[in-house]
Amino acid sequence: MIKVIGIRFKPAGKIYHFNCGAYVLKVGDKVLVETEHGLGFGVVTTPPVAIEPDQCRHPLKKIYRPVTEEDIQQLEANMAIENEAYQYCSESIKTLGLEMNLFAVESNFEGSKLTFFFTADGRVDFRKLVKLLVKQFRSKIEMRQVGIRNQAKMCGGIGRCGRQLCCSCFLTKFDPVTIKMAKKQGLSLNPTKISGVCGRLMCCLTFEYNYYEKGNGGRYNKDPRPEEKPQPENKNHKHANHTQNTEKPK
Repeated sequence: MIKVIGIRFKPAGKIYHFNCGAYVLKVGDKVLVETEHGLGFGVVTTPPVAIEPDQCRHPLKKIYRPVTEEDIQQLEANMAIENEAYQYCSESIKTLGLEMNLFAVESNFEGSKLTFFFTADGRVDFRKLVKLLVKQFRSKIEMRQVGIRNQAKMCGGIGRCGRQLCCSCFLTKFDPVTIKMAKKQGLSLNPTKISGVCGRLMCCLTFEYNYYEKGNGGRYNKDPRPEEKPQPENKNHKHANHTQNTEKPK
C-alpha cells in the first residue's frame, strides 16, 4: 500500500498526486516536491489515501520534505527577485518598444529559472529582450504568452457579483462559453452585462446551463399558452416572460 496525497502549486490550480512516503501530512501543510523543473513548493490539498501500487497508472514521485524555516526564507528571496525582474522587464519593454503587456513573473524554488507571463495581440519578437534579461539575472528565461482569461485567473479581481473571480478561486480549467448559454437562461444579451473583467463571456454562464438545457424536458424560458397567461385588471400591465420549474419533487 502507498499513501497518495494531492498537491496544488497555485491557488485554484490543478491538483497533482504524489507519494507521501513515511511523512504524516494533513491538508494545508506546505511541502517541497520533485518536479520536471526541479524542486517545487506546494500545499497539500487532499488528505492521504492508501491505494495499491497497481492502481497507479504511472509511478508517483515522492514528497521531498516538509517546508522548513530556511525554505520560507528562500521563498521570500524568490519573491524579491520576481519583483525586481518585473520592474526591469517592464522598463526594457518600453525601451525596446515592444507591444506586449507583462503582468506576472514567477521564479522556480531554486531560483535558476524566471518565467515572464504576458499578453499580446499577435506574435512578439522578444529575442533582444531575452538577451537583456539573461545578462541581468544570469538565469534561464522563459517568455510565456497567455490568453486574457489566464491573465484574469493569475491576477485575480472582483467580479460583477461583488465576489472574487471564480477562475481565481476554484476553477481549474476554462470551459467554452457561448452567447447561446445566456440566451437559453433568459439573460440580457448586452455584452457589457454578461462579460467578465477579462472582456470575455462570464464563466458562471456555464454553471446552470445544463439545468436549463436538459432539465424539465427543455421547457424553460418558453412563454405559457395564451389561456395560461395572467390577465391583470389593470390593462396597462404587460406580460413579459418568466421561468417556471414544473418538475415534481422526488
